[in-house]
Amino acid sequence: MHSQSGATQLTFHYIDGNTESFTIYEPAEAIESQQEMRQEVRRLLDKSWWILHLAEETVFINTANIIKVEVKPSMPHLHGEDVFANAERVTALTRGNRK
Repeated sequence: MHSQSGATQLTFHYIDGNTESFTIYEPAEAIESQQEMRQEVRRLLDKSWWILHLAEETVFINTANIIKVEVKPSMPHLHGEDVFANAERVTALTRGNRK
């Protein structure tokens, strides 16, 4: 059984309106510095397929079908000109009626 420390929850929001969440367990020593974390996240975001090994199966996710990824806990170590620091959610995402 995995402990909650070192766990990251990823929630994928797909273009068809569906969502799916996964918990990723990483040892605390897996990423040694903030710089390594930033580089790893940027590298992953450039990939067209993400592969998640679960206990019972392996899941391949095509990132072209994803409109948003939520990560918990937050990743305050990400910095750069394309990162908005100190942001606050005002309203949750809503979908209009399609007719």
